[in-house]
Amino acid sequence: MKLEKIQFITHSNSKYNYLESAIMALESGIRFIQLRMKDASIDELLIMGKLIKKECDKYNATFIIDDYVELVNEIGTNGVHLGKKDMPIKEARKILGKDKIIGATANTFEDIVKHYYDGADYIGLGPLRFTNTKQGLSPILGIEGYKDIINKCKANNINIPIYAIGGIRLEDIGLLQSTGVYGIAISSLILESEDPSNTIKEINLIIQ
Repeated sequence: MKLEKIQFITHSNSKYNYLESAIMALESGIRFIQLRMKDASIDELLIMGKLIKKECDKYNATFIIDDYVELVNEIGTNGVHLGKKDMPIKEARKILGKDKIIGATANTFEDIVKHYYDGADYIGLGPLRFTNTKQGLSPILGIEGYKDIINKCKANNINIPIYAIGGIRLEDIGLLQSTGVYGIAISSLILESEDPSNTIKEINLIIQ
């Protein structure tokens, strides 16, 4: 499965709940959605997951869930994204098989090497800068950090799609692309925009 270059991570704020945020992203042209509800119960995740799955199906969009490997088949998502403290990639792969997408969070080159050999399909590398949407943030990388890590990947023949994540602003996207990242994972950039649809169009123009 070819991965889209923009991944939208659901979030809620004063303007959108989780479902509304996903619908808005889909309506604006994004075709890769991650459901992330850190403090939700399993029941809440199941209900929200099934609602968002229906919307993703309408647009033939790729849909993954954060953390909960055990809900992938129940909701019918295309896969899962696993953080540094979640289930190990190898274990998730045994449960999900080879056809499901498994994304992994990384903060260092060493993280990427481990995830690559453990069978991850893509890496969420970050954070670029401070972000309010994530607790327990890893050390901030900045543009130079991405350059350094991606150059090490190239030098060691580690070929895996790498998404930049964490406090990305519109003006960062061109710079991030110059480092060699495959794509970007975003949330607040869109949800806090005065015109989300137009912001997504602008992002698409830069990325394409």
